[in-house]
Amino acid sequence: QVHLVESGGGLVQPGGSLKLSCAVSGPTSTLYAMGWFRRVPGKEREFVAGLMWSGRNTDYADSVKGRFTISRDSPRNTVYLQMNSLKPEDTAVYYCATSRIKGRYDSWGQGTQVTVSS
Repeated sequence: QVHLVESGGGLVQPGGSLKLSCAVSGPTSTLYAMGWFRRVPGKEREFVAGLMWSGRNTDYADSVKGRFTISRDSPRNTVYLQMNSLKPEDTAVYYCATSRIKGRYDSWGQGTQVTVSS
């Protein structure tokens, strides 16, 4: 099973940017996709962005399209989430996750807090 470690969260003002990283270790040859999710206390976990592990296909939640970009550094087995034009409603704990089967994410990182506030 893969091991995921997120980093890059923090406090940023509205309109600012942050870049989250997710380092992936372990058997990556069986991975199908990688995704970023977020959770706000009292709400369900929300899909943010996804990336096919073997290709360039990406997918985004409507709420972040045009502001967030998911990318992968293959040699480093690291996936990034570049977040621009951040809004207070983007405040959440962000998690990266991997899937070996389409639509089923089964390995999760510990999460990193993103707070957007003035």
